[in-house]
Amino acid sequence: MENPFVFGKAVEGVYFTDRTEDAKRLSANLTHGINTVLISPRRWGKTSLVKKVMGEMDNREIIPVFIDVFQCKSEYEFYHAFATAVVRQTSSKLDEWVETVKMFLANISPKFSFGSDPMNDFTLSFEWSPKDDTELDILQLPEKIAQKKGVRIVVCIDEFQQVADFSDSLKFQKKLRSVWQHQQNVTYCMFGSKKHLMENIFNDKGMPFYKFGDMMFLKKIPTDEWVAFICAKFRETGKVISEEQATRICEATENLSSYVQHLAWVVWYKSDKVVANKDVSDAIDDLLEQNKVFFQREVEQLSEHQLNFLRALANGVTSGFSRKEVIKKYRLESSANIQSVKKALLKKDLIDIDGQELSFNDSLFKLWLKRQQFYE
Repeated sequence: MENPFVFGKAVEGVYFTDRTEDAKRLSANLTHGINTVLISPRRWGKTSLVKKVMGEMDNREIIPVFIDVFQCKSEYEFYHAFATAVVRQTSSKLDEWVETVKMFLANISPKFSFGSDPMNDFTLSFEWSPKDDTELDILQLPEKIAQKKGVRIVVCIDEFQQVADFSDSLKFQKKLRSVWQHQQNVTYCMFGSKKHLMENIFNDKGMPFYKFGDMMFLKKIPTDEWVAFICAKFRETGKVISEEQATRICEATENLSSYVQHLAWVVWYKSDKVVANKDVSDAIDDLLEQNKVFFQREVEQLSEHQLNFLRALANGVTSGFSRKEVIKKYRLESSANIQSVKKALLKKDLIDIDGQELSFNDSLFKLWLKRQQFYE
């Protein structure tokens, strides 16, 4: 029987749920050449949304290029990832890849390494001298290819906030903006999971990418949408789960997309024809146990005050951390110390701030942490 739930990778087709308005807006933007910045915490479904929208476009007129820069630690690695993705995803044959490099990247020496399947299993690498203008040629590459082929290209860059960590990042961002803003046949969709870094890049008046495009902040999929989706998937596979049990899955994961699908899958394979309440409880315990080693490793890297702050947050304190009773109960030292702790946890991408309200970025970590503590 086919797995009714998908997690840990981009969700497509019948496994994708809701996001109707988000998909409509993103599709309109990218179809009409409007650069878009998509922001949400990790595991909320950004990549799935972008791939869904791009997959529904007419690829005869619009060619999508996907680039993940999460592993890029320098400008050179970014250029390498950018050039490789553009060449590979805008060409269908080996001779076309080689021709593209020779035509538009004259200063680059391409190297191809092949596996058992020459057309799909291969590695494309480049070498060039940083003294020439190859970097600019690489940034202009999608525009030149689009002009040559008579198409439009949509470049989708995942985890774009990584560029903020590059050496002399400001200069690098200025270079990107100066080239990309003049391209007429290329649209850019940048998305990232570190909200504070993405907002700093795209919403700070002093930054090069300020107002570069339409900013979209993804919200969580509502519980009623998830409940309908979960119940339908169980029904399609000959099983029955109640709306109350499906709601409990949403509550345990706080509607975080990847975790909802993961927990629903564990409940599905644990249950018989009719889901028992114990199946849901056991599934929650199993999922926490699966992630325990990662959560323990996270805790080991926290200071005592950072951990105490998270314990308070897990217990429902979302604001007012400077109150005397909160400081005393959770041993937070002082109100001045709380600000530095908050900044550190934000940088570690463990929490998010929406106005005055704080929240965990990882709902299972929150649940696990809550179960480990003994504050009353």
